[in-house]
Amino acid sequence: MIKKIFTIALLMMILIVSGCFGNEQNKQQIQEGVLTVDDPESITVLVNKQYAFPEGYEPKDLVYPNVPFLFNEKIEKRMMREEAAKYLEKMFHAAKEQNIHLAGVSAYRSAQTQTVLFNNYVERDGIEKAKTYSAVPGTSEHQSGLAIDVSGSDGSCAVDDCFANTVEAAWLEENAHKYGYIIRFPKDKENITGYQYEPWHIRYVGVNLATELYNKGLTLEEYYEKHL
Repeated sequence: MIKKIFTIALLMMILIVSGCFGNEQNKQQIQEGVLTVDDPESITVLVNKQYAFPEGYEPKDLVYPNVPFLFNEKIEKRMMREEAAKYLEKMFHAAKEQNIHLAGVSAYRSAQTQTVLFNNYVERDGIEKAKTYSAVPGTSEHQSGLAIDVSGSDGSCAVDDCFANTVEAAWLEENAHKYGYIIRFPKDKENITGYQYEPWHIRYVGVNLATELYNKGLTLEEYYEKHL
């Protein structure tokens, strides 16, 4: 009996240690090859599967842009960096003048929030699938305070593939660059950005760079590859 109890206890210890080691291995695998960006405050910072924010990074100039969102609460995901917020307001106003009614869905997202979301997606779809549409914590553009998911004011097709067929998506495609924003994960560039096409995800990079990227049909990755 004593021998049996000892054997069971030993097996349990092996399983616990193996589980911990496996989790650590997964963590290392996720982070392998990822570099930390030098200037996280830069408006043109490149954050993706290869470049991450410093641990604990949080923008210092987060504000609430004066634009409609699909919710009323003044919470984290309503915030953006001050310059990005100012140009977002200009863009929403211009769209409204053309009878295009935009609404924010999700803007700033802390590393802690991204961790919860990403872990939920991994649990649901597995890590490889999750990484095609959700960023590993520390590598999300939402953490920059410069990115926002946008929809029509009625919220239909919010953060959904069907948004690509809406008048709001078409307007953003043609006009976002005039206000310093780009469609960050464009169609047919998945092998470059590492993410599926997301017509609702726009990123502020400043009018000059946004216009250059729009005119040349470049992603942020392609731009940096040419200029580094």
